[in-house]
Amino acid sequence: MNLEELYHRALNFEFLSIEEGMFLFEHAPLTELMYVADELRKKQVPHGKVTWQIDRNVNTTNVCIANCKFCNFYRIPGHAEAYITDMPTYRKKITETLQWGGDQLLLQGGHHPELGLDFYVQTFKQIKEEFPTIKLHTLGPPEIAHITKLEKSTHKEVLTALKEAGMDSLPGAGAEILVDRVRRLISKGKCGADEWLAIMHEAHKLDITTSATMMFGHVETLEERFIHLKRIREVQAMKPANAKGFLAFIAWTFQDVDTLLAKIRGVHNLTTPDEYIRMVAISRIMLPNIKNIQASWLTVGKQTAQITLHGGANDFGSIMLEENVVSAAGAPHRFTYKSIQDAIREAGFEPQLRNQQYEWREIPASIQEQVIDY
Repeated sequence: MNLEELYHRALNFEFLSIEEGMFLFEHAPLTELMYVADELRKKQVPHGKVTWQIDRNVNTTNVCIANCKFCNFYRIPGHAEAYITDMPTYRKKITETLQWGGDQLLLQGGHHPELGLDFYVQTFKQIKEEFPTIKLHTLGPPEIAHITKLEKSTHKEVLTALKEAGMDSLPGAGAEILVDRVRRLISKGKCGADEWLAIMHEAHKLDITTSATMMFGHVETLEERFIHLKRIREVQAMKPANAKGFLAFIAWTFQDVDTLLAKIRGVHNLTTPDEYIRMVAISRIMLPNIKNIQASWLTVGKQTAQITLHGGANDFGSIMLEENVVSAAGAPHRFTYKSIQDAIREAGFEPQLRNQQYEWREIPASIQEQVIDY
């Protein structure tokens, strides 16, 4: 294979094969790979700004029977620390979120064996009745699959009911690596790769905006990363013309502190900054039909995330007023609404606050940094 030919095809938004993508990943100089990804970013996001968001990750419950080997957050049913978030807690957290300038809840939890569709429908409806302006970026394909099984229903029926109840968008949670060999090793209790993808396709047909993710740096092979990217790209290609489909792609590194993968299997995150930057660039190249590529500052830190802005990424994610899952496995990084903008400017870009649909927002006058400064 010829690098120059692959660069040329990538810059023409062609779908590169798994083998071609792997060749670029393994043989292209990092500066050249970043250049190609940056040129694609300029074509897809010509305004040149780096977007960011203010939201809060609130967990519906920490009870889960999926038993993922990388998760320190979940508790088994009946555990002394198990909880289901109640409405007084939602009221308090949403009021704070709006006060601090946020416009969205990332609302996720575990595979609770007793929480079916009615629980989520009623929860979403009540939140929307009391806080009609708050956006609900909710659940994820594994939770949709779990609810569908509990209800003996269909993905379409569950997604339709949730959308009518107030779901605004569907996160790309639980993708990990979309290869069943990997999923059996790290997240056996979650839906398989085919079902994850089928749920996203159904969401796109219902005009529910989604995102796609990849957690790498654990038991997967390099080829399996590229299989993952190809499958994401294929589902995006099938979306209805009027649907946004996968509006963003986010890759992050496995966080290994105190996880079962580390304790029992000896699996540790050995991903280097170079590898992460390379992975972001190749994501832009392999996913020419997804507009926004997000840098995961939460898992790789400020400096590495800043470099990816010159190699394919155009979004810095959220300052996350609250985040419990990834942090429980060792992710130590935090931003305020001022420091995230400073980081973007340091990297040579203009920051722009956005919502989940990547529409621009003005920074609210009510924002109170003294409360959200970590």
